[in-house]
Amino acid sequence: MHRLWHKIKAALHQVHSIAGLVLALLFSLIALTGAIMSFEDEIVDYLNAGIMQVAPRTMPALLPDELVARLKAVPDVGKVAAIMLSSDPSGAVHVRFARDEQGARPSSLYVDPYDGSVLGVPRGEDFFATVRRLHRWLLIPGDAKGWGRQITGVAALGLLVMLVSGLVLRWPRRASSVKMWLKPNLGLSGRGLHRSLHAVIGTWVLPVYLVMTLTGLWYSFDWYKDGAVWLLSRPHVAAAKMQPKQPRPPGRPEPAQPVGFDRAWSALQHEEGGGFARAQLTLPAGSGTVMRIRSWPKDSTLDSMRDEFRIDAVTGQVVSAERYADKTLGEKVIASVLDIHRGAVLGWPGKLAFMIAAALMPLFAITGVLLYLSRRKLRRPAQPPVGRLVPGE
Repeated sequence: MHRLWHKIKAALHQVHSIAGLVLALLFSLIALTGAIMSFEDEIVDYLNAGIMQVAPRTMPALLPDELVARLKAVPDVGKVAAIMLSSDPSGAVHVRFARDEQGARPSSLYVDPYDGSVLGVPRGEDFFATVRRLHRWLLIPGDAKGWGRQITGVAALGLLVMLVSGLVLRWPRRASSVKMWLKPNLGLSGRGLHRSLHAVIGTWVLPVYLVMTLTGLWYSFDWYKDGAVWLLSRPHVAAAKMQPKQPRPPGRPEPAQPVGFDRAWSALQHEEGGGFARAQLTLPAGSGTVMRIRSWPKDSTLDSMRDEFRIDAVTGQVVSAERYADKTLGEKVIASVLDIHRGAVLGWPGKLAFMIAAALMPLFAITGVLLYLSRRKLRRPAQPPVGRLVPGE
């Protein structure tokens, strides 16, 4: 039995080493970009505090369609795709634009809700957008439809294998000793120190990496996402979310209709009353008329704590309403995947802990490579001194 366990550990060690060597650079890249984005919201809000607020006025704010109409007079402004409106009289309107013919998305704008004047382009937005594309898709063309999505998914599966194999290899003889698990031996040097840092600090961050990996797979593989939805949602909710989109028949495009924001905005105000803090209205991507609206209550502390509506922009009819308060625990978990992924569900301490854990990934890459090289050096047969070689050998 002992010999069999020794063989299993030897095989796991090989898998752990090979996977680590192959994926070390990719792990580090994905982790560091994730660490950079940990406090993106706070950084962007700080950089743009001067254009996100306006002086409240006694005059009523412009309706969304009038605001968009005034914005069209600004040179080089693209096609509006979504607007973020606030219930705060001092909150500016955040306008986002659709992709242009080259596939690039123009920078968003903050706009005065009372007169439609442009307050400015948010600083840091383009930087974090690039970092996000690098984190999720490695800047490979096609974004979510390209190969980058599958590559990061394979990397996540590889990290999952390394976490499991690393835990088995790490398991000490005295498993009940907290000191053995959590205290690195900084008195060592060379290979001993590298191994202690790799194993012990790896134990510290293993739960965080496990959460990051299991939630990160959500964004890479549809089969994984569908399985999680099926497992955690009520049957009718899962059926609605997993239903594939039906493409329009070729040669039979839907009739184009004028789509604006005003009717949907009025319908949302009727549904939500004054209980929302901000709402994002997104125009349909095609030639349909059903608009997606996300609404955040005033007491929401997370981005995932939001209500979602589908409202016909022409008739103002509410097609569907999905309220966060009505979700089951499993459905709230699904809605919070991103907040779980970055530790935001634990508040700023959780985001800080996840950021530090992500920033430590290069440590495991470096110590892992050093351990591999030192192991190869130990296995290399010693060469006899040149002076002792017998002629002809």
